Amino acid sequence: MKKLRLAVFNTQPPTYLGGVERRILETAKRLQDKTETTVYSGSKGGLHEPKSVNGVKVIPCFSTDTAFPLDNWTFNQTLARNAAAFHADVYEAHTASGYGLLAAFRKRGVKVPFVQTVHGVLADEYAQARLRGGLSLRSRVANFFMWQLAQKELEAAQHATLVVTISRYSQQKIRQFYNINPAKIRIVPNGVDPERFKPEGDCAEIRRRIKLGDRQSVLFVGRLIPRKGLSYLVEAAKRVVKEHREIVFVIVGDGPLRNRLIWEVTQANLSGNFVFLGDVAEGDLPAVYRCVDVFAFPSVQEGQGIALLEAQASGKPVVAFDMSGVAEAVRNDKTGLLVKPNSEALAEAIMRLLLDASLRAKMGAQGREFVKKELSWDVCAEKMFSVYREARKSVA
Repeated sequence: MKKLRLAVFNTQPPTYLGGVERRILETAKRLQDKTETTVYSGSKGGLHEPKSVNGVKVIPCFSTDTAFPLDNWTFNQTLARNAAAFHADVYEAHTASGYGLLAAFRKRGVKVPFVQTVHGVLADEYAQARLRGGLSLRSRVANFFMWQLAQKELEAAQHATLVVTISRYSQQKIRQFYNINPAKIRIVPNGVDPERFKPEGDCAEIRRRIKLGDRQSVLFVGRLIPRKGLSYLVEAAKRVVKEHREIVFVIVGDGPLRNRLIWEVTQANLSGNFVFLGDVAEGDLPAVYRCVDVFAFPSVQEGQGIALLEAQASGKPVVAFDMSGVAEAVRNDKTGLLVKPNSEALAEAIMRLLLDASLRAKMGAQGREFVKKELSWDVCAEKMFSVYREARKSVA
């Protein structure tokens, strides 16, 4: 059978390995016998020549190495100028990374099978930030540009052949903010590789490097940005430490709030209870997950949350807020504890798990079975292939 030619567009190169980039690579890798996938990304982080990433062809398209929104804008300008050079059976863009190409096709009167994959709905992220309030000048500026980009995401979703999103929550927000006909929205959740993230394995080396010793630990993995709710975790830690003085909170990830969070921890006299690891090498990340006791994810707005899937695949119980797409990625009282969005409830749930080893083991085992069965990358890839075929057929 002839392979389907798929062109995927994303401003960030796959080497960034955020949630979007991980989905692109993992899906393409699992569809290699059915699709010939080419990923077109911005020329960022030193990516100036075509290369293969995990067996997936990546071609850089000029973009500035300056941060959002200039990188996204220049990338889309490049796509628009070179629209005639792209040839595929199906085109897929993530978030607002391909609006320039889609607009160029429409201007030329060319109708192509175009799939718009929406992760966390940008208009929802903008609205949630405004509701939270208390934004710094930098955050207000960033949120203004978030709104501008949300308009591009809206435009692309309206004109795409099909819209894919990662949760029922995101589907609802697409309908609410973008007024997209639900008949053209498909839900395909993100996944996890249960052979990479698993409970089995040595912990001595990682625990030595993190300086955990024999102390219990709580892990967070994600970008250090406002919607991830790290301030709730710091507040919860104040209470947890009163009961568990030796507890360690391990923070994996980087972002604009790093210095602010370190200051908050210092002001609370919790420096001895927090370890900020920054971005962890891909090869070390599975070991970090499996060598902690509890995974805490205080995000207040999330399409789904790949870190939640990785933690459950690693056999770790999750504590998270019962809101947004998180409530679909965790089974409350089975694979973790979903609580009201406040630091007191977060602290209570963390302490409950720290005090009950049998409950941690039970939830961890159930969490692993849950993601293996319903939220693996294999499942995601097969569902996406069905979407590609549907999009192609609808335009043929």
